[in-house]
Amino acid sequence: MDHSSDHSGQPAIFDIELKPYRSLGPRGFAILIGVVALGNLGAGLAFWLLGAWPVFAFCGLDVLLVYLAFKYSYRQQRAREFIRLDNNALEVRRVDLKGREQVWRLQPYWLRIECDAEDESANLRLWSHGRALTLGAFLSPDERRHLAEGLREALVRWRQPQGAGLRPITEA
Repeated sequence: MDHSSDHSGQPAIFDIELKPYRSLGPRGFAILIGVVALGNLGAGLAFWLLGAWPVFAFCGLDVLLVYLAFKYSYRQQRAREFIRLDNNALEVRRVDLKGREQVWRLQPYWLRIECDAEDESANLRLWSHGRALTLGAFLSPDERRHLAEGLREALVRWRQPQGAGLRPITEA
């Protein structure tokens, strides 16, 4: 989770960028593919020498499928969610793996955060006016619970009075 930059000119009470985590970096990916290729090459050659040469082709296909699966996984890493709470609204901006963007602006006063701490899936949802928006589907359950805590704290700060008067509420 990284903090994102300010786009509206207003100070952010909460501002974060969510992105999928991939534990295997480019170097580790190259090593893994090398090991898989060498292992399949060795097995394929052994079968070739035993006269079962079609197995060699399947070993090559195996390497290709492992490579494509990891490339697809890395492509999914392009997905992002940006969550920003300022004085006027909570904005959620979601960018999918193809770069398509969706934006939701929610009025924080009516916002309810739901994340069941006892549930293994710990889905995180923002509820407003009877509608739900799921956040951080690519995060682990612990990360979603941590994000829910941070959002709840930010909403408490947002709802606290500013000076003598209350924070102005504008329609989103």
